[in-house]
Amino acid sequence: MTNRDIFWTNPSVLKFSGESDPIELITKKARDEVLRAIQAGWQGPPFDPFKLAEHFGIRAIPREDVFDARIVPAGSRRLQIEFNPNRSRGRLRFSVAHEIAHTLFSDCFESIRNRELHTRISEDDWQLELLCNIAAAEFLMPVGNEIDSRTPITIDNILRLQKEFDVSTEAVSIRLAKITNEPCTVFAAARILDEESATSYRTDYSIRSRASKLELARGLEFQNTVLSQCTAVGYTAKGKERGFSNLPELYLECVGIPPYPGRYYPRVIGIARPTTYAEVKVSNLTFLRGDALEPRRTGEGIIAHIVNDKTPNWGAGFARAVKKEYPSVQKDFSEWVTCNTDDFSLGNVHTSTISDELSVVHMIAQRGYGESAKPRIRYTSLKDCLEKLKDIALSRGASVHMPRIGTGYAGGNWNYILELIDEILVRNNVDVTIYTLPDYEPVDAQGRLNLRTGVQS
Repeated sequence: MTNRDIFWTNPSVLKFSGESDPIELITKKARDEVLRAIQAGWQGPPFDPFKLAEHFGIRAIPREDVFDARIVPAGSRRLQIEFNPNRSRGRLRFSVAHEIAHTLFSDCFESIRNRELHTRISEDDWQLELLCNIAAAEFLMPVGNEIDSRTPITIDNILRLQKEFDVSTEAVSIRLAKITNEPCTVFAAARILDEESATSYRTDYSIRSRASKLELARGLEFQNTVLSQCTAVGYTAKGKERGFSNLPELYLECVGIPPYPGRYYPRVIGIARPTTYAEVKVSNLTFLRGDALEPRRTGEGIIAHIVNDKTPNWGAGFARAVKKEYPSVQKDFSEWVTCNTDDFSLGNVHTSTISDELSVVHMIAQRGYGESAKPRIRYTSLKDCLEKLKDIALSRGASVHMPRIGTGYAGGNWNYILELIDEILVRNNVDVTIYTLPDYEPVDAQGRLNLRTGVQS
């Protein structure tokens, strides 16, 4: 029997995930929906969950007799969200995002009907609520959200950012864990027994930063720790803890967050760090002035770029520069398209060899070409392409080199693209170098030079 079989018992969760890990799957599905919504014009920050509900075709109706928010049937096969307009804005935003997340489950409609007939909360409904919380965090703070990765990851900073961005504590914690360079692991936990005397907590999930080796297994029990001091929402606690099986002494910071429905005592968001830790090699994400067609590397390298899905003949942007510098690459790609017409579609990639140690990966992530009122980039397709690029790079032990892909004729948002590159490639041990031509000056809103976040027009 696997850990998955032991931990997950909720019927909706099991039906949703099949043989996949439910947390990984809900994160992927929520991320895909976010990218589709952004592609359709959803903008932020702040990212408005009410606008996202419109994108899903879900009406949101204010009702003062609702405690927070709930999703209910509206007709034979439609759903609507009812929300209490008197709640604080941050709580309301999270509640609506949480209810949207319920629709990611295929049996959502049937489960709601059943819940109307049987109001008792099942013992394992917290598992479904947990997954919806994770999805809500993806909705409220999606890729490209403007939090500085250099922000020290502490409970105090998490609470400050929660107010600044007007989102849930859980959403900020998940986002910081994914972007920080500090060696730490963020986790969520809940009391095993919902009683005043209970001091044992169970880990619901954990997210390691890119520099962390600390693995907190799902279902890990914390007994008699500072977590039990978080007896109310917003209460914080900090301290050193030891005595964990197979774990070093840890420094924990934590804060109480709203409990699962039907529970009294808060859940806890925590940050865990070994009190002593070895240096961890972090794959580099490097920003250089130069030409991506002249990659600075040791060992095997891959030049990666975006192409469109309508013509194999490149006449503009970086692809045109590839064609000029390496005519054989353009010829190889055209021949591949001729012989593999079904594969010439969004989300696919093709590799052309330049030499034993240098190749080009063409990522098909742009819909058509030419002038367009809307961006031609397809973020979900780019994500699929980057996953394939990751596998190619890891299999070859190669570094990846690219310009600011997707920000020219494709019209993409560099903040979104950069975080996808970081999360899919860099966090999976692929070294990436981003090149900016010397005559291009990316600046931020204050006019300061910023090679990392500048958006190419």
